[in-house]
Amino acid sequence: MSSDEYPTDEPAVVTCGLPYANGDLHVGHLRSYTAGDAYSRALRKLGQQTAFVSGSDMHGTPIAVGAEKQGVDPEDIAYEYHEQYEETFPEFNVDFDNYGHTDDETNTEVTRDIVRTLEDEGYVYEKEIKVAWDPAEDQPLPDRYVTGTCPYCGETARGDECDEGCGRHLEPGEIEDPTSAITGNAAEYRDREHKFFAVSELSDYLSEFLDGLEGTSNARNQPREWIESGLQDWCITRDMDWGIDYPGAEEELVLYVWVDAPIEYISSTKQYSERVGADEYDWEQVWRPQAEDEAGAPDAAAGAPGNGEIVHVIGRDIIQHHTIFWPAMLHVAGYTAPRAVCATGFVTINGKGLSTSRNRAIWAREYLDEGFHPDLLRYYLTTMGGFQQDLDFSWERFAERVNGELVGTVGNFFYRSLLFAARNFDGTPDAEVSEDVADRIDEAVEAFHAAVNDYDLRGASEAGVRLARYGNEYIQGHEPWKLEDGGAEQAQVIRDCVQIAKAVAVLVEPFMPEKAERAFAQLGEDADVHAVTVDAATGAPGAFGEPDELFAQVEDDRVEELEAKLAERVADAADDDAEVDADETESDSGAGEDDAGMSDVEPLAEDRIAFEDFQAMDLRVGRVESAAGIEGADELATLDVDLGAETRTVVAGIKQLHDLDELPGTKVVVVANMEKNELFGVESNGMVLAAGEDADLLTTHGDSEPGTKVR
Repeated sequence: MSSDEYPTDEPAVVTCGLPYANGDLHVGHLRSYTAGDAYSRALRKLGQQTAFVSGSDMHGTPIAVGAEKQGVDPEDIAYEYHEQYEETFPEFNVDFDNYGHTDDETNTEVTRDIVRTLEDEGYVYEKEIKVAWDPAEDQPLPDRYVTGTCPYCGETARGDECDEGCGRHLEPGEIEDPTSAITGNAAEYRDREHKFFAVSELSDYLSEFLDGLEGTSNARNQPREWIESGLQDWCITRDMDWGIDYPGAEEELVLYVWVDAPIEYISSTKQYSERVGADEYDWEQVWRPQAEDEAGAPDAAAGAPGNGEIVHVIGRDIIQHHTIFWPAMLHVAGYTAPRAVCATGFVTINGKGLSTSRNRAIWAREYLDEGFHPDLLRYYLTTMGGFQQDLDFSWERFAERVNGELVGTVGNFFYRSLLFAARNFDGTPDAEVSEDVADRIDEAVEAFHAAVNDYDLRGASEAGVRLARYGNEYIQGHEPWKLEDGGAEQAQVIRDCVQIAKAVAVLVEPFMPEKAERAFAQLGEDADVHAVTVDAATGAPGAFGEPDELFAQVEDDRVEELEAKLAERVADAADDDAEVDADETESDSGAGEDDAGMSDVEPLAEDRIAFEDFQAMDLRVGRVESAAGIEGADELATLDVDLGAETRTVVAGIKQLHDLDELPGTKVVVVANMEKNELFGVESNGMVLAAGEDADLLTTHGDSEPGTKVR
């Protein structure tokens, strides 16, 4: 990999976290996949050679547990859902260059080869550990076959992850008060021999890796805490018969799902390369680091040909797997490390966590059955917020975005410009683009380029939408309908508008590929809008006829109908299953593991406080002077905050949610008369105010000095 600006001379691969092949897709899953697809298209727009790959995660205990409950074989469930995913993703214009699965021959071979290398390099050892066991059924209980209590935070947890509390990865034998998830029997621990990957020996390498990692700040910051607190070696085998057998093991051991799942990224890229030929796309140039001779020059005879640009788009619940375990494996096995990890936030529905048990979800099939175009949902999911921000889906917000930005801005400008051009000039007028308009198009292309390099999908999409907004202002301000029909002045204005329209179509293609294709067709373009780069934004269109409307308004009564349907469905599901609890909230990452979900939005407090009570709070503007994580604490960081009269140390739960190195200089609001409190041996002298689960720090609009009282 490089740290050069995109496009680089090396090929790139964009991957999405593998969905467990055990359930229907919903909007939470689609967020990661539409984001990955949009980013891969955006890279291609810059001229970056890019492959977009993923696959179904066929192994692991979620599938095995589901199969056991249904009385079928795990492969029956896995292959059924894999085929469903292969059909569903293209319906949302998620266009993988290769979509494989972890149970195929390629992935099995690559996985075994990598594991053998880990052994040969001395990073795998055998150790006797405590394994949960159902004594009544006389069977082991790996991972999600067992539930119990997290030994770190005391919350309810499953066998391999504290999904209800601190989010830690749990090794076999760690969970307390184990219970069989299948039978409900109290479990016991028995000694078993298992294989371990010595991740702890790679702490220095992983620290260096994180120093250079690009992508979202949560993907860089969260892993540092695990390294600082001391990495634990990783048990890479399980007592199961569904999965990839451990190479050469005499016992019935399979590899832990998080060994073979990410290796599918390599396998899927390899399958794509084998299909199109290495001359078109060489998987080894991406995944195999180039060797160097003694002088530091590339040595083609000593190794594979290059270092690719690897970008992972995942859900934030699997950051640990992609920034600790995965790069450690790649390093030892001699593969290229990822250049970037982009971790998306969670998706809620009307402010409440996704719950498939309660049917509180917008299902992929349901969305399409309602007759909406897939590009509308793609646009909503990829541009509503930044990569790592949580996103709340409601039909009302969906309609607002469609009606405001797509119908009112992009669609309105495109239609009125092309209609006027077709009726008055049979297409593009014979005139040169004015200098001001050419500059605005160049600025939009530059903004798009910068946003892609910042892994900022929202910023990249806004480049095209802002240009369309400028186009609306331009045509409204110049009023070509008042100018002489067919005259030079009118031709100049419409020529500018047509060029803006083409540039908009090019820039929004990653987010709305099918709508952009239709826009190109209406412009009379023969070129493939998916294949052209941003250079096409300035190319002159030709002749074309009258356009159709690109987007249709979502009416208020339609929104009310959809919200009522959803509410009724959720209520019916709750009546059918009144005892559903929090562990049924589903992951929205679409990537291998479930997460703890999102809590419901709290109602407004009924109890009011007196104005005098509010005045008793001493709220002050502060400026962060320094910030550092607290060793051994998952969430906590210390902030030295200048409050004008003095500098205070404040402990805040923002360690995993903010890039601490970027906080100095940030203005915050502090409760200065909060009682002192000691946390993890550090005295906290105040409280910093923040909004929501992402700890959005409250600040000031103007330049208030430290110590200014907030009233």
